[in-house]
Amino acid sequence: MPAKAHLSSRHLLSALLSQLHVSMARPLWEARITVTGRQLVFGSAVGVCLSPWGSPPLALALGLLVALLVGNPFAAQSKRFTAPLLQWSVIGLGFGLNAQQAMQAGREGFIFSAASIFGTLLLGWLVGRWLGIDRRTAHLIASGTAICGGSAIAAVGPVMRAEEGQMSVALGTVFMLNALALFLFPVVGHALGLSQHQFGLWAAIAIHDTSSVVGAASQYGDEALRIATTVKLARALWIIPVALGTALLFKTPGAQVKLPWFILGFVGAMLLNTYVPVLQGLAPVAVLVAKLGLTLTLFLIGAGLSAGVLRSVGVRPLVQGVLLWVVVSGVSLWVILHSV
Repeated sequence: MPAKAHLSSRHLLSALLSQLHVSMARPLWEARITVTGRQLVFGSAVGVCLSPWGSPPLALALGLLVALLVGNPFAAQSKRFTAPLLQWSVIGLGFGLNAQQAMQAGREGFIFSAASIFGTLLLGWLVGRWLGIDRRTAHLIASGTAICGGSAIAAVGPVMRAEEGQMSVALGTVFMLNALALFLFPVVGHALGLSQHQFGLWAAIAIHDTSSVVGAASQYGDEALRIATTVKLARALWIIPVALGTALLFKTPGAQVKLPWFILGFVGAMLLNTYVPVLQGLAPVAVLVAKLGLTLTLFLIGAGLSAGVLRSVGVRPLVQGVLLWVVVSGVSLWVILHSV
């Protein structure tokens, strides 16, 4: 090899090694990672929610502010992860409950649940006809109010062949009232001097979604949280007979009803906490993680309520939802005050 060529190769190799050394020595923060302003706001809000200052009402409020002021930069991901995060959080809360106490609360709430569910469905049909709302939208709103909000709507909608627009209207109506309930119910409960037991029952019956029920009850106290979670999940099992009845009412043969499997996970966690003493030391950690997951769930729910979703609801469906909610809340509160 000629001397010039050999020298040129050495220079080339030296230059490559020098460049590699510079690249490896470059600090991590000099890497080109693009973060938009909306993503920064979203991430900061998540950090606040998961901090010691975070709470379910604050998380929902921050989510709403992000959605309405700057927009959710992770809208698709938020929609995909909200339901699983809520379900796993509910399962984690089961580690904080005792099976015997939960069975007692479930038995007590059964009569309240059965009466309020059938009464709400009937009233929803009557109000829907009075307001001239199409049958499917009215039934979806009534089902969400009667059982467990968005979960009931998501289960009943496919059974009755509901259109996407009808589902959106019903979900938007229920989510708006959920947001209001999360802030309003603890204030009313304290103003009326409701006991932990009374508030837990009232929240489980009168608030739509499981997330808002647990969020409101956790602000009121541990006993309220225990009762509200147990009664609400027992109430959620009514999705199955209501969905089957919907298939008959709307004449949709071959309709498939999905079992809310996370309720079985909640019961399993509760049984493990009660009858496997070695796990009881881990229960507080599981409950803490579950509460953080619930707080994050409420933030994602709030961040999913865009201005477009709110505009899509319309006046008449919102009036139906408010009327049903006011009647259910008022009647159930009166019964609880005079019987519990």
